[in-house]
Amino acid sequence: MVLLLLAIASFASWLLSMLAGAGSPMVLIPLLTWICGANAVAPVLSLGMLLGNGQRVLMFWSLIDWRLTCWYLPGAIAGAITGAYWLSRMELAWLHWAIALALLAMALDHWRNGRISQAAEAKLALLPSPAKVSPAKVSPAKVSPAKTSRKLAAWAFLPLALLNGIGSALIGSTGPILNPAYFGYGLIKEDLIATKAFHNAALHLVKLAAYVYFGSFTQAHLSYGLVIGAAALPGNWLGQKLLRRMTIPQFKQWAFGFVALSGLLMLGQQAALAL
Repeated sequence: MVLLLLAIASFASWLLSMLAGAGSPMVLIPLLTWICGANAVAPVLSLGMLLGNGQRVLMFWSLIDWRLTCWYLPGAIAGAITGAYWLSRMELAWLHWAIALALLAMALDHWRNGRISQAAEAKLALLPSPAKVSPAKVSPAKVSPAKTSRKLAAWAFLPLALLNGIGSALIGSTGPILNPAYFGYGLIKEDLIATKAFHNAALHLVKLAAYVYFGSFTQAHLSYGLVIGAAALPGNWLGQKLLRRMTIPQFKQWAFGFVALSGLLMLGQQAALAL
């Protein structure tokens, strides 16, 4: 019965995360904590995430951004090994709170900038037609939209991947915390899913090997991880079909909505544990 419940939750989480660009661990972490205990969450989740993201890599192989990957992998590998080593020796409960607050801050910042851009576009719509107004009368500063999305350099993913790898190894997953960075770099929809799936698969492979080496992964964790990975297949398949029907604005709204939801779920879980 427990394995069936885990399979259903895994299917739903992989389906939702396909439409939102990330977030499947945020659905699974509370359930895994209840099933097998907090200390087993990171190793079990790593096996399930490796299998589920491996399926996505096969689905979207041709869309992977290899230039970005070359910058991401060194940081992710170093971070995963460091975090797995620390996990075997300490528990950093405050990290859950920090990541949850960071996720909420990112979502709020996105929505704030979105409202600024919408207000600027509304002002532009009220201006007279350019044919009736001479360029001298209308300053470019007055008609240009308020902030556009900044283009993030590929090299920035080296330190970001290092920090993400450490956090992911310590708590199991950092959820969609890097989604704003992928958007800033210019990846949207299928290319974001493809590139991030390869990055996550590589990260979880290194984490899993490190957990085994440092003694954090046991045979008891194997069945739970395999159930998560097996249930990911139908979730990924259905999610791929639905993703094709989504527009880019819809995908961004889902992505940042899930960023906020992930932060709230993490805060709720930590508050429940603290009581």
